Order: sequence, then structure tokens, then C-alpha cells
Amino acid sequence: MSQRIRTKVKKRRTVTYLWIVGMALLVFLLIYFEQTALLYIFSTLGVTVLLVIVAGADLGRSDLSSAESDQAAAPARAKPTK
Repeated sequence: MSQRIRTKVKKRRTVTYLWIVGMALLVFLLIYFEQTALLYIFSTLGVTVLLVIVAGADLGRSDLSSAESDQAAAPARAKPTK
């Protein structure tokens, strides 16, 4: 493993940990200052963004899977039934 790749992985890991600490601090502060309305809004937006990301990832794969299923079903359709 080259030095450059290790540095990228460490940098990405550090950024991930900073995001986790930042979000945990934000949630703690919202609860501490009794801003549950904002917490509900941010939670709803977060879940919505996550669902959109998952839906987009699924749509990207569906073209491949539908093409494969069409190819698999094509020989079955080609045979006429008598």
C-alpha cells in the first residue's frame, strides 16, 4: 500500500470522525437548549436525504437487473406453446 493511499484513508477517516462528533454535539446542544422542534426538523430532513440516496442507488442498479431478467426470460417467451 503506497503512502499516498494510506494518507487518503486516514484523512477520510478523520473527516468521518469529525462529522460524527459534530452531529453528536449538535444533537446534544439542541436537547440541552430544549430545541426539540429543530431536532425533529433536522431528523426528518436527514432521513429524507438518506432515503433519496438509497433510492438513487437502487435506480442505478435497476437498469442492469432488468436487462438481465429480460435476457433470462427471452428464451422462455420464444417457445410457442401448442
